[in-house]
Amino acid sequence: MSKRLIGLTGGIGTGKSAVSRYLADKYQLPILDADIYAKEAVTPNSPIWRQIVNRYGTTIQLPDGSLNRKVLGEIIFNNPTEKSWLEGKIHPYVRERFLSEGQQLKADTVVLVIPLLFEAQMTDLVTEIWVVSCSDKQQLERLIERDRLTPEQARARIQSQLLLSTKIAGADLILDNSSTLEHLQFQIDTALKL
Repeated sequence: MSKRLIGLTGGIGTGKSAVSRYLADKYQLPILDADIYAKEAVTPNSPIWRQIVNRYGTTIQLPDGSLNRKVLGEIIFNNPTEKSWLEGKIHPYVRERFLSEGQQLKADTVVLVIPLLFEAQMTDLVTEIWVVSCSDKQQLERLIERDRLTPEQARARIQSQLLLSTKIAGADLILDNSSTLEHLQFQIDTALKL
């Protein structure tokens, strides 16, 4: 039997974390997370971290040397050229981490949480694509609340990603997260039986 590699994606603030937590807690599935690898890529004094500091200066750093994500976010979410430059550094690192970690896992089913699955052209890493979706209004509200953003900042982050409708068009499975957590979990339970 070939390995089932679920690519979990969706728009920012749609509920990918709720889905991956449930898959890990209830089904003990291994979760590989692009966000964790992206943070690893920019640890202080790493090659990518040095390139970022060289490009944007020390104002991008916190006192402990780590990147000030809020300042970096303001730069990249308002400038497509800078966003593209940064992703060009981080995405290859993330891809390599998925490949190396995935090879070590013996599980029949593995979940790869990749928010930018389509944008980073990583669909070849998975055997099926699950897209978490909710209404535009819910997405905006959740993002404002979760990250303590202004509506304008939240919209800039949403608009910096591929349209949710485009991701849905590329999905093998759509998880509707516009209702209750129980409803979301029911959809996950059903999908895993397929």
